[in-house]
Amino acid sequence: MQPLKKVLIIDDEKAICESLEMFLQEKGLAVISEVTGTEGLATYVKVRPQIVILDIRLPDMSGLDVLRRIIEIDPETKVIMITAFHDMETTIEAMRYGAYDYIHKPLDVDELDHAVSKGLRIIDTQGSGLSFSQTDQENDRMHKIVGHTPAMRELFKTIGLLSGNRATILIEGETGSGKELIARVVHDSSIFRNQPYVTVDCTTLVDNLFESELFGYEKGAFTGATDSKKGRLEMAGDGTIFFDEIGDLPSTLQAKLLRFLEYREFTRVGGVHPITSKARVIAATNRNLEDLVRKGIFRQDLLFRLKVISISAPPLRDHVEDIPDLVSYFLARINRELGSKVTRVEDKVMEILKTYSWPGNVRELKNVLTKGILDSRGSVLMAEALQTVLTSSHTSRMGDPSGENSMEQVEKKLLRKTMAHTSGNLSAAARSLGISRPTLRKRLKYHGLYRSDN
Repeated sequence: MQPLKKVLIIDDEKAICESLEMFLQEKGLAVISEVTGTEGLATYVKVRPQIVILDIRLPDMSGLDVLRRIIEIDPETKVIMITAFHDMETTIEAMRYGAYDYIHKPLDVDELDHAVSKGLRIIDTQGSGLSFSQTDQENDRMHKIVGHTPAMRELFKTIGLLSGNRATILIEGETGSGKELIARVVHDSSIFRNQPYVTVDCTTLVDNLFESELFGYEKGAFTGATDSKKGRLEMAGDGTIFFDEIGDLPSTLQAKLLRFLEYREFTRVGGVHPITSKARVIAATNRNLEDLVRKGIFRQDLLFRLKVISISAPPLRDHVEDIPDLVSYFLARINRELGSKVTRVEDKVMEILKTYSWPGNVRELKNVLTKGILDSRGSVLMAEALQTVLTSSHTSRMGDPSGENSMEQVEKKLLRKTMAHTSGNLSAAARSLGISRPTLRKRLKYHGLYRSDN
């Protein structure tokens, strides 16, 4: 027969102690109460309970001091702070010091029951579930593609074949599937890895600034050009220039990029001497460029120039067997970013992750893990926390079932109305909405309202 789980209550209100004792003992827990911080700490050291219910205000010392001492002795102890004072600063401080939860008086029995039960489940999971060793989590590089499935192995082989040349590459894949990461790994794996890596976000390019942004300009080329400036291509040198979301490049700018790809040289704005570039060009898109060509939105000759080598970033739903490896990798990064120490996941977590459809792909997986770790508040990632995050994410994407009042529908109606009011003038519509032309163009394309003659 397993020993009873132990709960220590430290609160100077004897009535609360007695009520909690009766409630928790009925749940099969061994309960001990103390009314001062000094007595509570002494009992904690002697008994080593799994759960501590601790009042913030004690007659002899602050509950925060007791909390700090307990966490110093054993960071895995689940300390539930209780208080009658709704104090923002104290709540923040308690959670920063390592409190597991923070509940206000008068106590809600269901809320306390949930916190205690969840804390005990985490403690039980600490001896089971899927663990990730320190060695696993230290095997972490910022630019690393994780996976062992056939799809990922083929991707690795393709990258290896590209390491010795400067062939132009087009990376296609859904949002969040890791296109930019693939581009970076291609660069880092090449023989010119020590050369610059420069990114151009095509969704933010403005027509009249494209040439100066990409090619640079000479002093006096236009009003305000008080000095000469290198463009992105020149900054890339003999390295890599990455065009992110090339499918969003305005048609007026596609011809200028095509000319560079054909001749591999450019001239600064206001300059007369051509500059040759050996930089490898990598482009990425989450759109079907062939469809855009058929619709007259994207140039076919530019697509041919970009698609010398084609790489497809597989959606996560097509390689769910890689999820355990991805979880281990992301846990290391999230622990470093958040200062958390999660090294284990509840058994059910992997089942949940592998059955989810992942519309946001690997990027969504990292975001879900981050939120789940914050909600789990300990060394174990709990299935309950993960399920809550995924349910919230799904509800957010679904929006209003009728579709009439969702944010997307409201935005689409506003865009249509504004474009009609300005007779399709992008600049006037952008000013009216208080956004930039590139942002307006991107939102119009998203809602299927964009016309190339805008």
